[in-house]
Amino acid sequence: MVKQHITDTKQSNLWHNEQERLLFAELVNVFYSREIPALAQQYSAEQLQRKLLSLPYYVERAARHITQGEVPLQLDSQNGCWLASQKRTLPPFDEHKNQDFFSSSNLIGLVVPVLIADVQYSQVVIDSIDQVRDNAVHCNQYGWFSYSGYSHDDDFRLFKPTKQLMVAACCGHRWQYGKVVAPRVLSLREMLLASMINWTNVKVPKQRHH
Repeated sequence: MVKQHITDTKQSNLWHNEQERLLFAELVNVFYSREIPALAQQYSAEQLQRKLLSLPYYVERAARHITQGEVPLQLDSQNGCWLASQKRTLPPFDEHKNQDFFSSSNLIGLVVPVLIADVQYSQVVIDSIDQVRDNAVHCNQYGWFSYSGYSHDDDFRLFKPTKQLMVAACCGHRWQYGKVVAPRVLSLREMLLASMINWTNVKVPKQRHH
């Protein structure tokens, strides 16, 4: 009986590892099929060649982080996206809460929600803070913001991180004229950023393990 129990345990572990391997392969395929056409539209032939050389590293890194369960959201592995119920509206923009938070927190490396609104859609995206100076923070993609959350160069709005906003950003939630619409698909960069969120406390940067 003991021998049988040990055999069953080994088989269970093998099955678990096989499931992880299949999930990893599925995500890698999804990310390649999505990223290559997107890159081809954005870059010239010479730029594209450089991007493609680094693509395997980022694809495999994102797939590995997702497979290892570093994001506590439901995964749609066939489409390479996160799923969660969408709120009817976004939280209000509160410059006073933003000012208090960004003026007093450990910010370098923190993943933050940024509101992007145009004539069609309102949506929350994620970015990471890489500089802090002169009462302002710099996000890697969306540039400089005042502590109160106003962009220096555009109409973007930086929010104090909350679990609700981070879930909305990671799941690609969008609103059109105040109504819920189909979510957008995240870029590979955003999928990687989602794994860098400290989900136990989204207001504190995640500790990186080397």
